[in-house]
Amino acid sequence: MEPTKEAIEKLIKKFEDYAQEKGFRMNPDRKRVENVARVLLKKEATQGAQYCPCRVVTGDQKRDEKIACPCVYHEDEVKDKGHCLCWLFVK
Repeated sequence: MEPTKEAIEKLIKKFEDYAQEKGFRMNPDRKRVENVARVLLKKEATQGAQYCPCRVVTGDQKRDEKIACPCVYHEDEVKDKGHCLCWLFVK
């Protein structure tokens, strides 16, 4: 089932607030941000969590919780590379 536009916008707003709080921002490419949000919502509906679309879900709950967006890797990636792996968050 496709997420609603309202659900996508709500998630984007949550991430915008989060990014501002952390001192980085959302990717200025709105289509990319909407696509990532859509995938995250689909993963939540089918896999139980908003797993990063760029990482592999293993089925091991303890390992997989690290890749729920925002994943444990995103802050270092933004700091070191200027963006997280899926390009949701940028400097």
